[in-house]
Amino acid sequence: MSKIVILGAGISGHVAAAHLRRKLSKEHEVVVVSPNSNYQWVPSNIWVGIGRMKSEKILFPLAPLYKKKGIGYKQAKALSFHPEGDKKEEKPYILAEYVVGENKGQQEKVTYDYLINATGPKLDFEATEGLIPGQNKAYSVCTYSHADHAWAGLKALIQEMKKGKKAKILIGTGHAKSTCQGAAFEYILNVEQELRNHKVRDMAEITWISNEYSLGDFGMDGVLMSYGDMIMKSSEMVEMIFDDRGIKWILEAGVNKIEDGIAHYENLDGEQKSETYDFAMLIPAFSGHGFKAFDKNEKEITEKLFKGFMLVDADYTQKPYEEWSVQDWPETYQNPSYKNIFAPGIAFAPPHTISKPRFSKNGTAIFPAPPRTGMPSGITAKLVSENIIDSIKMNKESLNHRGSMGNMGAACIASAGFGFWKGSGVSITTFPIVPDFEKYPDSHGRHLGKTFGAIGLAGHWLKLMLHHAFIYKAKMKPFWWLIPE
Repeated sequence: MSKIVILGAGISGHVAAAHLRRKLSKEHEVVVVSPNSNYQWVPSNIWVGIGRMKSEKILFPLAPLYKKKGIGYKQAKALSFHPEGDKKEEKPYILAEYVVGENKGQQEKVTYDYLINATGPKLDFEATEGLIPGQNKAYSVCTYSHADHAWAGLKALIQEMKKGKKAKILIGTGHAKSTCQGAAFEYILNVEQELRNHKVRDMAEITWISNEYSLGDFGMDGVLMSYGDMIMKSSEMVEMIFDDRGIKWILEAGVNKIEDGIAHYENLDGEQKSETYDFAMLIPAFSGHGFKAFDKNEKEITEKLFKGFMLVDADYTQKPYEEWSVQDWPETYQNPSYKNIFAPGIAFAPPHTISKPRFSKNGTAIFPAPPRTGMPSGITAKLVSENIIDSIKMNKESLNHRGSMGNMGAACIASAGFGFWKGSGVSITTFPIVPDFEKYPDSHGRHLGKTFGAIGLAGHWLKLMLHHAFIYKAKMKPFWWLIPE
């Protein structure tokens, strides 16, 4: 009998648990350890943040579902990793602390045969002074509760605008190395449309602020894509969209301090500037959770497991940008020191960024971290679970399922508005996520036949369909596995 422990119940952790439980017999134990009581479909937070969807529509409690499906569940947070056990416990384990109920504060050694670290990122608001969700007129849509607060703030401002108040709205990234520009991009389009719906668009100045060097970078160094019969840069597409909607933009901005209605930032020229606002939604930096690891003698070995995020089968050799290769990226998400530990999704440490590193004249790094949310999180979680399943069934290590972000595609659909007939959508499909300049030297490292953009109602319909499809899949309803990651 094997015991597989999964840390985290987000997209990666939940996908891994579902596939493991479906394909392994009941003699094998699948256990999820997560401090969260609910599963949430994060992409729909955007609609919660404009008041068009209630947060309860994008979440459901984990405990009843896991009990029904035969998945163990501990509502606890991981504290430390002990991949060799210790003098009292021979099996490897993680030390976890319960966060609710009668066991709150109690610590437990959770042993495992295989460990999947799917803890995702820490939302590192503390990295930017004053960036606190719901304070200083600044908000977030990173969680459903944050999105609820964002709508409350936006709704109040809309009421003031209806009474004649002119307003400034600032949306984008809240740190010099933030990622998830796509989420902020979708939110700014939805906010702009919502102001139109309330007939107050003429009362607002809307500005995009980002650490990107050019519009449409999205942490992927931008894309060259097919757009109808044309070939277009993502920067040209986003500029066209912003121009059409009257959205201004500030680029190369490393936000470093938030005061009440003021965002301070540094640009690549080293200038310290500020932008005032009445409402802001700024994506924070993402970081690792600061886990520590210990060997069986209780000697710290954190460097064997973590480099901020978890170390996997990537090439972490420090080398100049010109020598970066798609081959640097991991394929199995297996820790090199402990072969029974894996880290799919956002939990793995990338070998380097995808966008070109840029530094201000003061030496401040101002460029996006690489995105690993959404589709890549689900795909990597599935392949990790498939390798564990094969290894258990064959009684030996099997790593036949592989998937690098250098040979993996991703689709991003940014809705604009809500409703079956009134919405719109911006769709961008990219292949591969990490550009392969050897295979595709003439198209900025991407396959043009699989990298394309579109704008229109069809994209919005697809976004709505995906919302319902992935909630269905996450609830593990009949034939859920037929819905791709």
